[in-house]
Amino acid sequence: MTQQYLSVEEFNQLLQQWNGKTIKISKRELEDHDNMVMELNSISYSKDTRRIDDYESIHTLKLNGPGKIQTDADGYQPLPSDFYEIPLEDTTIYQYDQSQFSLLTDRGTYTIEIALDV
Repeated sequence: MTQQYLSVEEFNQLLQQWNGKTIKISKRELEDHDNMVMELNSISYSKDTRRIDDYESIHTLKLNGPGKIQTDADGYQPLPSDFYEIPLEDTTIYQYDQSQFSLLTDRGTYTIEIALDV
């Protein structure tokens, strides 16, 4: 499949079409690898100009809906809250290949796709 690069506006427009679907989110940050599954009810963004340090991002993508996080090969636990946040930066690269989104940040890579096997 062909990877296409998106603007944040194009990314938002395409991701909005997945509202009401069950999605899988994979996060890879340094040595941290997480997989989550959630029912995507809505998408929102926040901006925090009062950061404590540079580790906190100014912009955040908030995926809203109930979900669960994979704790081991076979087990899942509910997410602590009904949303999942992805930190966004001005340098974030948004990619789409007709089946999944990839967000590449200075911290790591986040992949969002429709969950087929849940």
